[in-house]
Amino acid sequence: MSHIEREKKKLLNRLKRLRGQIEAIERAVEEDRESTRVLQQATACRGALDGFIAEVIEDHIRAHLVDPAAPADSAQRAAAEELVEIVHAYLT
Repeated sequence: MSHIEREKKKLLNRLKRLRGQIEAIERAVEEDRESTRVLQQATACRGALDGFIAEVIEDHIRAHLVDPAAPADSAQRAAAEELVEIVHAYLT
């Protein structure tokens, strides 16, 4: 995980929102809400979790797979950015 405090705070905020979404799903089930409403909330939660996963993968790629000494225009950095784009395309 990134040691940058701003990134850590952003990830923790995402997790707090996810917790709230899951609690909303739980309440909806307890209150026998319409299945379409429960599915809507579950789908939103899945999207939020996918976004969280994409952020963690992106952080890992940038922090651990790219040589910090590599020039900004290197093939390694370009490949890492392409991988980040692919991850985001599939998960967000």
